[in-house]
Amino acid sequence: MEVRPELHVRAVAERGTGRILGLQAVGRDISELSTAFAVAIEMGAVVDDISGVIHAHPTLGEGLQEACFAIGGKAIHV
Repeated sequence: MEVRPELHVRAVAERGTGRILGLQAVGRDISELSTAFAVAIEMGAVVDDISGVIHAHPTLGEGLQEACFAIGGKAIHV
């Protein structure tokens, strides 16, 4: 899969707890992440739950991990 800069994933988390409140994504084939988004919200995931999981490269799932890294100021691709 090629790197596509037109893909964007954003995570919104509660200050202090890091609990994920919302996830948004825009781009081609982004519906592939809908299940991961639903699971994260349903399980009450915190940012570290998502960013601590190894995500395969290159995949769309990396966008979710990167969005969680960005919340903690640790994004490597932004």
